[in-house]
Amino acid sequence: MDSVLAMSALAAGIAVLTCAGAGIGQGYATGKATEAIARQPEARGSIMSTLLIGAAVAETTAIYGFIIAILLLFANPLIK
Repeated sequence: MDSVLAMSALAAGIAVLTCAGAGIGQGYATGKATEAIARQPEARGSIMSTLLIGAAVAETTAIYGFIIAILLLFANPLIK
């Protein structure tokens, strides 16, 4: 029982790392989109829409990782 709790805590910590990865990815994408808009201001609309879709996907990944971490810590299905 203790080893299951310990491994669940470790897995929750790893799952939370998805938040850091999503933050880094969104920052990188925003920087590149800013560079692209600076080079071609007339393409601003298509660049921004693509950026927002990518940011939504990255943010969804972070939220899924956070939800998995919360489930492993507070509503662990492996214990029952």
